[in-house]
Amino acid sequence: MIRGSLTPRSHHQELSPVHGPAKMSRQQNNRSSRQIRGPQSALTDFLASHNISANQIRLDADARRRAAEQENGASSSTQQQAAEDEVGESSTVTAAVTVTTRTSRRKKDQKVIDKIKASKTCQKRKRNADEDDEDDDLLDTLLRERAPLPGQMDNCANCGKRFTVTAYSRNHPDGGLLCSPCGKEMDKDAPPKKKPSKRAAAGPVGRRRQIQSKILDGTFQLGAKSLMTLCIETLAKNIDLAEDLGDLPQPVIDKIARKLSKHRLLNPTTLSLFLQPTTDEVCIYDGAKLSADDYIRIFQTVPGLKKLKARNAIHFKDEVMDFLVSRKTELEDLYLHGSNLIDEEKWLEFLHKKGKSLQSLRVYWTDKHFGDSALATLPSSCPSLVRLKACHNQKITGEGINHLAQLKHLKHLSIDLRSHVHSDVYVNVLSSIGRNLETFSITREIDLDNTVLDAIHNHCRSLQKLRITDSEVMTDEGFARLFTNWENKCLVFVDLQKCRHVDSANPRQNPDNIGLCDKGFKALMAHSGRKIQHLNVHGCRHISAKAFEEVFPADGKKVYPELKNLEISFCEEVSDFIVGSIFKCCPNIHELNVFGCMQVKSVRVPKGKILVGVPNALGMVIEGVDDDEE
Repeated sequence: MIRGSLTPRSHHQELSPVHGPAKMSRQQNNRSSRQIRGPQSALTDFLASHNISANQIRLDADARRRAAEQENGASSSTQQQAAEDEVGESSTVTAAVTVTTRTSRRKKDQKVIDKIKASKTCQKRKRNADEDDEDDDLLDTLLRERAPLPGQMDNCANCGKRFTVTAYSRNHPDGGLLCSPCGKEMDKDAPPKKKPSKRAAAGPVGRRRQIQSKILDGTFQLGAKSLMTLCIETLAKNIDLAEDLGDLPQPVIDKIARKLSKHRLLNPTTLSLFLQPTTDEVCIYDGAKLSADDYIRIFQTVPGLKKLKARNAIHFKDEVMDFLVSRKTELEDLYLHGSNLIDEEKWLEFLHKKGKSLQSLRVYWTDKHFGDSALATLPSSCPSLVRLKACHNQKITGEGINHLAQLKHLKHLSIDLRSHVHSDVYVNVLSSIGRNLETFSITREIDLDNTVLDAIHNHCRSLQKLRITDSEVMTDEGFARLFTNWENKCLVFVDLQKCRHVDSANPRQNPDNIGLCDKGFKALMAHSGRKIQHLNVHGCRHISAKAFEEVFPADGKKVYPELKNLEISFCEEVSDFIVGSIFKCCPNIHELNVFGCMQVKSVRVPKGKILVGVPNALGMVIEGVDDDEE
């Protein structure tokens, strides 16, 4: 028996008609005995028990559809014009009969499906198993069994017209498809669809753009938002529902105004929230949507106004200035940005009649309507003026700047002009009022020389903020003399960006040490390093790596406890080692900018610090997560 069982079968035995059917019958018996079956729903079992096959229904429908297509496409080209009318009449009758037939079939199918779903067996199986989705899919298949495919012809379930089915054909509520005109009518009657709400971006990747925007705006802070910030953001989103801001303190009202202006929500309606008869300060950070009547309403509603700040005030015109002059309002602080429609005569009239109480005057982007004549009237019309800022004014020249030497109480002076002013003019002003100055800012004056630096060194004793930018004449020796043995107290804010040698032929060669270089940078940090909070040496590319390493030693022996913001972008010799030394020597630094420093690649940022401008795949901003171990 063993020997016979091991004897191999021949090829003829395997394919013989005797052994083949026997083998197949044995396999079928084995399958039936094992009863291996896939999962079936209640509806499938019920249909199978009544000898109803969904597959057979689908095949029959396809067969009928193909037969209908053959009948519709069997029109002969030899038919005469006389028979076309008869064919047209018969087609109308046929379409009506087809619609009636389809409707009756749908009703019968719906009755069968309802009966199946209402049966006890189907309900019992649904309670015992979660197979509703499978049953619904099968029901949908039965309901759509006769639906034609795109490109085929069908009769509209509403009007009965014959049309070509497309992928965008609408379904009729009672079954069937609709033609294009009927579908459009149904869209009009249907209620509007709700737009799906956008999912909140998860993680720091989704908020990257928003974080970068806040970094560049200077409003980004690490950690969770304060309760006041959350309340202000909620109010800004629902500002249309607000009726009054109540008795909120002025700093909170100012933050609300900034938030609304950032989102362009400040309009004549929301302006009323900030106009209270008892207030004395109104700040408008985006007045582009306000008209001249709105600015007049400010002076009507707030009779005791002392401080007015309006940015993008393009509609602050002559008529508004006339109304201001006619009122008893005594302004102490006026800040106007973009009001270039005020004539010079109106400026002179305002300064003559309202200048005695004026302590701060800041004018931006007034083109050619605020010039030397206005500055010439300041000593006599505004004897109490403490702060003066004139930026982007085309009509101011050195002749007008000379009159500022007579303002004996002036403490803050900021000039940003489009015309060239000789250095001797600024030397004259500094020699007259430099002792009381706390802020001296001259921007975009490329021809300022060392005489201005010497005048600052000799006459300024109370200076806290110094800004000189874009100078192409000042030398490193002049900066070193300024900060060496200077009797002025430590500076808090220093901005010397783009004070460097400019030569397109030899950009890295600086034989005359033009701009801020090693000596001036070392003298600056030696003089004001203990108290300085903001330092900007952007573009001073002639400061060497050795100077940075000497000012910020790796051992951390020199400490600058008050430094919070440091801008060293485009200082080409800044490297990972120097950035790491800066973090060690500046324990309270908040933000460090290193745009254009291509040697900064993989520096470790301590926890709570922000590094901006890293030229690598990590992105523009790195929020430190590592604790400062050393």
